[in-house]
This record gives sequence, C-alpha cells and structure tokens, in this order.
Amino acid sequence: MGKVKKRALAKEEKVPLDKQITNGHIKKNRKSKFRLRTEEEINILDSKTSNKILTTAKKQQYEMLMGIEEEFPALIKSDRVFNTSLKPNDSDSDEELRDDTVADKNVNEYDLMDNLNIDNEDEEAFKRFQNADPNKKTKKLSDIIMEKITEKQHDIHTKLADNESLQIEEIDSKVREMYEGVRDVMKKYRSGKVPKAFKIIPKLRNWEQILYITEPHNWSAAAMYQGTRIFCSVLSQAMTQRFYNLVLLPRVRDDLCEFKRLNMHLYKALKKALFKPAAFMKGIILPLLESGDCTLREAIIFGSIISRSTIPVLHSAACLLKICEMCYTGANSIFIRIFLDKRYALPYRVVDAAVFHFIRFENDRREMPVLWHQSLLTFVQRYKNDISSEQKQALFDLLRKKTHSNITPEIRRELHAAKCRDVEMMESESLLNEKKNPFRNDEVKINPFRRGDAMEN
Repeated sequence: MGKVKKRALAKEEKVPLDKQITNGHIKKNRKSKFRLRTEEEINILDSKTSNKILTTAKKQQYEMLMGIEEEFPALIKSDRVFNTSLKPNDSDSDEELRDDTVADKNVNEYDLMDNLNIDNEDEEAFKRFQNADPNKKTKKLSDIIMEKITEKQHDIHTKLADNESLQIEEIDSKVREMYEGVRDVMKKYRSGKVPKAFKIIPKLRNWEQILYITEPHNWSAAAMYQGTRIFCSVLSQAMTQRFYNLVLLPRVRDDLCEFKRLNMHLYKALKKALFKPAAFMKGIILPLLESGDCTLREAIIFGSIISRSTIPVLHSAACLLKICEMCYTGANSIFIRIFLDKRYALPYRVVDAAVFHFIRFENDRREMPVLWHQSLLTFVQRYKNDISSEQKQALFDLLRKKTHSNITPEIRRELHAAKCRDVEMMESESLLNEKKNPFRNDEVKINPFRRGDAMEN
C-alpha cells in the first residue's frame, strides 16, 4: 500500500471543538500547546506565579502608603511608611539573606592573624612606642558640622567655591522631618531595602549636612554596611575619603573599643570601602596611624582587610611610602609587614624609604619590639635583591646594635645571600656591551681576504 496523504489523514481526524468539549477530552497532538486543566490543577499555582502575585501586592501596598505620605506629611515619622518589608525585592535579596545568616557573628583579632605570637611583654613594648596625644582627638562628622554651622550663622546661604569643602544651606522643615524619619529607620535597620530618601543623600550638594540629621553614629551595623555601599559607589574620590574619615572610621573604632571585637557587618563595610582604594588609604589607614593611639587589636583587624584583598600596586606603594615616613608607632610595623608580604614589584623609591625607616633606629636607645624585628626580616626576605650595596652595609651596622636572639641571625643569613641591585645593573651592562662587541679589546679581528691582498702586494 502506498502512504496515506497528509491532507486525507487530516480530514479523517478533524473533529469540531464543541464535540471535543462535550466529550470531555481533547485528542493529543504533538504540535498542540493547549489542553484542558482539571479542577485540582487550576486551584494549585506554581511557586513562580505565587511570588509574582505577592510581589505585585506588596508593590501596590507600598505605592498606596506613599500616596498617603504625600497627603499627610505628619505620617513620615511613622516607621510603617518606611517599612522595608512592603517594598518589592530586588536582585540583591539573595545576597542580603545570606548576610543575615552571619549577622550575629563577630570578628576578633585572633581569627585573623595567628602568626604574630604576641605575649604580654611584647604588648607592653608595643604600647611604649605609641605617640598618643591626649589633647588630639579624632573629629567626627557631628563636631565638624556644628563648627561650620556656628561659623556660618550670619550667612546661612553660603556657597563655597571649593567642591571638597563642607556646604551649609538652609533646610526645609519638611525635608528635615523626612530625614528624621530616615534616622529612626536606620537605627533599627537589620535587612532589606533602605529608604529611597537615604539613597539620594550622596547626590545632594549639602550631603554632609543631611547626613548629620540621620545621626550616622547611631546607625545599626547593618545600616552602616548599606551606607558604605551607597556612598562609595556614588560619591567622588575626595568625598568618599571624607565619608570614610568622618563616619566609617570613628564608628569602627568605637565598636572595637566597646565590645573588644568587630561586628561582621562593619567588617564587610571595611572590605566594601576598598572599592576606592585611594580613599581607603587616605581616609582610614593613614589617619588611623597618624592618630598615634592605634591599638594592637585595631592594627591587626584593619591590616587583615589589606592582606585579604587585592589592591593596585600604586596605591599600596604610596601608602607604604607614607607609613615609612611617619613617626614610628608599634602599629606601623604591622602594616609595613602586611604590605611587604603582598610581594609587590615596588619602585626603588619605596624600597629606599623602607631601608631608611629601619636605619634611623640605629641610635635609638629603646629596645625595639619584636614586631619591628619581624617587619625587618620580612623586608629582607622579600626585597634583599632590590637594595644597594651601601644600604646592605648599613643594615649590617644596624644589626650590631639592634638584635633579637631568634630573628637577627635569620636576617644576617638573608643579607649575606643578597645580590644587590647595583651589582646586577653592572653585570647587565657588561652583558649588553658583550652582545654589541662580541670580541674583546685585546683581540684583533682578522679579515682573511684583506690578508691575502696584503700578501699579493
């Protein structure tokens, strides 16, 4: 038999739709995308559809409350207007849920660097090298704002020419009332989305004055993490540095001083602050060391951020250069060791600054702490081939006066095995000359054809 034509087969199987519905079934067809659902299937919705319905309902409820907010500004203070649970989820919801699982964990110095082996005597020696000035206190944002307001009392509409300066302007009562509501939310914030009014703060011209209304020193740890994410991504380099120096650094130090350990959210905020490494170095690390009262615990925790993160070599080299030129404190040795352990290809200027940093303690009568000897050993191990012959001899002279029973012999061994950079440069120059001139000066190149001409003559 021949094959049945498709057209004839289609005519035979074609049944009107009303008869199919009355019979209670539809014949299966490979190309058909529709079929009748049973009552059980209609009553049960899949998880994706139910999530869409819940998200839409929350969005409608939030828009309704925002409409009430416009009609009744007095409700701005109410927490339910800024209730973050009413806002639809975004792409960061999964990350925030993961963050909630570790929100109660804390970070201490013993979880970060176990190889320091600091005992009580070393800690006392560390404290002897602190240059804390009791009259010098780290300024916070609230102190600076109050000083500027007092100075500008006579002319409140002042516009300063410098974009990096603090700008004070008159704030409308409704705006102040709204950001007081934001302040109440940020005090109790745990997870979820932050108010939209908070997200626009870094875009304002007088953002520091608005930020002062929200009282950042009273924010929760989770709110500080969210604030750091927003401000470091929107603000310029100079403004981000001010935020780190005036808001983030004092908050982290206060938390360490009070609880003797750092909250996980604040630790994540410090890691997020490395999004702009120049602002991180100028706004956090250098002011921390310049204060002169950086404790061992603070140095280890802040240093762990650097050791566990990838930082461009130029920013690290510039920060290391500044630290080597500072007045010495015990915390300087920790940061110098951390930067050296990253094994950058440092410029010779930074290597020379590190050598002079150690050499200047040759005539110091104080007994150097073990951290100083450890940082010197790390420097010699990593950059012994980048120092000059004169610097190598100066380090040998230093080791005659500043010794440690266990560390100094290892430093001497590394220095003896060093091949200084000036020696390498001389060897490389000689090799280049040999390549250009393969024959020595005392040898004369003989041309056989020229010699035959001479013999004929």
